[in-house]
Amino acid sequence: MLKKLTNAFGVSGFEGPVRDLIISEIKDYCTEMTVDSMGNLKVYKKAKKQPAKKILLSAHMDEVGLIVTDITDDGYLKFASVGSIDPRVLISQRVTVNGYKGIISLKAVHLTDKEERQKPLSEKNLYIDLGTKTRAEAEGIALRGDYVAFDSEYVEFGDMVKAKALDDRLGCCIMIDILKQDWDVDLYCNFTVQEECGLRGAAVATRGINPDFAIVIEGTTCNDMAGVPEKLRVTKSGAGVTISVLDSASKADCALVKLLLSVAEKHSVPHQFKASTAGGNDAGVICTTDGGIKVASVSVPCRYIHSPVSVMNKNDYESCKKLIQVFLTEAEKGFDE
Repeated sequence: MLKKLTNAFGVSGFEGPVRDLIISEIKDYCTEMTVDSMGNLKVYKKAKKQPAKKILLSAHMDEVGLIVTDITDDGYLKFASVGSIDPRVLISQRVTVNGYKGIISLKAVHLTDKEERQKPLSEKNLYIDLGTKTRAEAEGIALRGDYVAFDSEYVEFGDMVKAKALDDRLGCCIMIDILKQDWDVDLYCNFTVQEECGLRGAAVATRGINPDFAIVIEGTTCNDMAGVPEKLRVTKSGAGVTISVLDSASKADCALVKLLLSVAEKHSVPHQFKASTAGGNDAGVICTTDGGIKVASVSVPCRYIHSPVSVMNKNDYESCKKLIQVFLTEAEKGFDE
């Protein structure tokens, strides 16, 4: 399922193909399912027994990508990023737009002078080569405002997975698996849109639920490569699910973090803390919705995040899923055992 989700086209603002795939997978496992005007997929699964605690899980469907801003007379596409992308990861990458393939290109180094090579790389210097020779030919494929996604296939190697959009199709995949099980909690699962361009979908999707707890399931930064000082590594691949305490968008609820830690230790779930406050996710708007919601984020470390070749450890993914499962199990008991 993760392969299908990461291979799907779902740049922020154009999540339809991902949403359709999720709906086809969960439609037989939920009590209610709605799609709001923004495109958020909101799912409710009623508890086996009532009354029950109300738990919200949230993961975003969208991925970073590009949008066409102009077409040159000689048939090249100019573009801008949708979401935060380092321009350095774009050179020579394969992309897809409206089902057509293209390559992100830059003037050959042989043709640049010293001054050009010393300037910081900008999207303005890049273009998408579709193999077309005229504006009219290119416009037969793409127009201004069309979305462009990375053309990067899912690949497993050792304990690792390489794919685009692990942030946050991994969270969506975990929620799909969770929904296929029965729980003694009232379970709400929000598959949100437009997280990568301002946490917009969750700000709408969360309203009116008023859960006892909310947990955001994410992919997070992993910088544990050779040559990187220990203090800058943020998370470690293979060390387990990551629990965040503070980032630029939200402060995790202290009581909820303690609950997550206690159930992780009780059930021997490998876990770690995120050693950075950079970044943010949908928890940033969930925490301030409807008078305030107790929220925390659990994540899978992803190397090379927001690139066509994000990499995660399959064991970290399983640890993240297990933590959610045992948390829901303990929530059924009231956290008193």
